[in-house]
Amino acid sequence: MTTTSNFDFAAREALRLLGPDPENWVPDRPGIDHNVTIIGGSGSGSTFVFALRRAGIGRVTEIDAADDEDHAGVWLTRARMRTLRTPKHLPGPELGIPELSFQAWYEARHGAAAYAKIDRIGRVTWAEYLSWYRHFLGIQVRYQTKLVRIEPVAGFFRLHLEVNGVPLLETTRKIIFANGVAGTGGPNIPPILADLPRTLYAHTADAIDFEALRGKTVAVLGAAASAFDAAGVALESGAKAVHLFVRRSAIASLSLLRVRDYPGAYDNYPQLPDAARWLQAWRFHQAGTAPPPNSIERAIAFPNFHIHLSAPWKSARKLGNRIAIQVNDDVFEFDFAIAGTGYFVDPTKRPELADFAQHIALWRDRYQPPEGLRDDGLGAHPYLGSAHEYQEKVPGTAPYLKDIHVFNPAGLVSFGLPVGDIHSIRRDVPAIVSRISHDLFFKDWAHHEARIAGDIAPDFEDSLYAAAVWKQPIEVATR
Repeated sequence: MTTTSNFDFAAREALRLLGPDPENWVPDRPGIDHNVTIIGGSGSGSTFVFALRRAGIGRVTEIDAADDEDHAGVWLTRARMRTLRTPKHLPGPELGIPELSFQAWYEARHGAAAYAKIDRIGRVTWAEYLSWYRHFLGIQVRYQTKLVRIEPVAGFFRLHLEVNGVPLLETTRKIIFANGVAGTGGPNIPPILADLPRTLYAHTADAIDFEALRGKTVAVLGAAASAFDAAGVALESGAKAVHLFVRRSAIASLSLLRVRDYPGAYDNYPQLPDAARWLQAWRFHQAGTAPPPNSIERAIAFPNFHIHLSAPWKSARKLGNRIAIQVNDDVFEFDFAIAGTGYFVDPTKRPELADFAQHIALWRDRYQPPEGLRDDGLGAHPYLGSAHEYQEKVPGTAPYLKDIHVFNPAGLVSFGLPVGDIHSIRRDVPAIVSRISHDLFFKDWAHHEARIAGDIAPDFEDSLYAAAVWKQPIEVATR
């Protein structure tokens, strides 16, 4: 058996045996810069680049507003967990090529025994893997490129961009939003904090200077994973005390997504009736997002960490350089507050969608739940098609919406899980790429019809086999 000390030998061999990428089969169109533009430069965006490349779809560009690779996505920025919250064995960006998987990458560098030892993938280690994946596959991300506005035009979109602060106009036929939790909404800032100066509080989506919290008393609002992770980092950074406030009488502990995490439910979920999908999303919302046990353990390891149950905030006001918070009948004072209150979904709040957000069908436009199952937050999620495409609120008013595909958590109600996480790659990336291939092919059917019906030169001339053609022997007459 051939061996090598090159960590990438197996991955390189896999690509060699897979064969070269297909040539781009999509014909150029005058005035069109890109066939597909991917918004988001982290792992899922790069996975789409590779998948589209293997589908023979060229002229694909991936953009991200971040300054560079280290600041794109969440893994080295606002994600503060020590390990990923998903099992290590889930299929991911490798797209069915085992040698490109996290396991293969990790074992090539640390050995199979080391992989067997880890329970979950380390956050920083995952970022290292995604960086390797991107560079190994030659995927180029255009950093410092911000999408400001999408302008629909007949047959394509004008993208109003800012590249390092300079306006730039480009055109594209398809758009994929692979831009994470804020992609179709934004951080959920509780109204109770709205009147406080931003110097006194932050959302977990913000870049928080935890070192500045050394010796300070910190309040954390919320009890999901990001809240506990923020509390843990504050304590590890030397906070004097951290108090975490929970509205419920107990911390959410039911992982409802896990009960339908088997191939039958996972593969067929998008075909469920609207009532069934709504009920599952409502149950998930009602149960709350359960933090992983290791996030809780990280915080409770500190004696100066305190959990307040059944403790909704009644008010929050500035008191000198501190915050006075009324909780039930008590008033607490803190130097800083962190809102671990998640994200909202509402396409009408995204400035880049302003030209057409009013035409996007939302769940509240397509399904009216029974009185006891109403939820305004879930109703604001877009009602996505089978390839994650936006749908028209009124048929015929905005046919271009089908050319925008949403691969971010706005797909929760439609697809039954936090879209954009590793969970969703195996099912949803192929579905989106397949639809893009279909749409681009049939939009240019006249070109392809002429191509596949056109004349083609023969592979060889008759002379190649002429000498071997059977000829009946001529019998010679005898007397």
